[in-house]
Amino acid sequence: MDTMRIDVLGVGFDNYTMEEAVAEGMRLIEEPGAHYVVTPNPEIVEVCRENADANRAVNGADLVIPDGIGVIYGAKILGTPLKQKIPGIEFAERLMEQMAAAKKSLYLLGAKPGIAEQAAVCLSKRYPGLVIAGTHDGYFQEDESVVKEIHDSGADVVFVCLGAPKQELWMEKNGGATGAHLLLGLGGSLDVFAGVVQRAPKIFQKTGMEWFYRLLKQPSRVGRMMRLPLFLLHAMHSKGGRR
Repeated sequence: MDTMRIDVLGVGFDNYTMEEAVAEGMRLIEEPGAHYVVTPNPEIVEVCRENADANRAVNGADLVIPDGIGVIYGAKILGTPLKQKIPGIEFAERLMEQMAAAKKSLYLLGAKPGIAEQAAVCLSKRYPGLVIAGTHDGYFQEDESVVKEIHDSGADVVFVCLGAPKQELWMEKNGGATGAHLLLGLGGSLDVFAGVVQRAPKIFQKTGMEWFYRLLKQPSRVGRMMRLPLFLLHAMHSKGGRR
């Protein structure tokens, strides 16, 4: 499924519905070689504006999906609307449903010690048929032994949950050596899969206010959240420049 990427402040997003994105993810799993998926929100787009390495790693992904309502607003302001927001965690859930049916295997990388194992237990119960190839926490100093462990596990897919832009840079650098066909950068999702952190209630998800719920739960995120209005201001400014 070739689509023209839609440029939102220097990050090119694939313009898919959730169904199309999941179908593309499954197609990549069957393709030879390694591929990786990134799920930028406005905060990551702002990081990419300031950090050339992050920008290269994000734009170099095989699939770039808009995680968060802010990116959708930004694309609309720029006059190049995207079909829909595709939260990374929901994309991963839909992907795991199809992976389970196809008996594909998954490696979980990231979070604090013990969390990935906990997530593995929960996901095995939730998606019968999904093979958990292995787990490793995000507190490692060098990549080599972790990459070897993933390679030896024979995993088809790796969820890389190291936070942005570390996870994007990690996938760009190590994807091929893992032997996996698809790597997916998912930030703090393992905490949710493990049941340690709750997602925002559905009303917040539906109204695009999930970021506000997270801010209420973690006021320490306020510095990071300030990137959202900055992102929208940059989109408005860029729109003016395009006229």
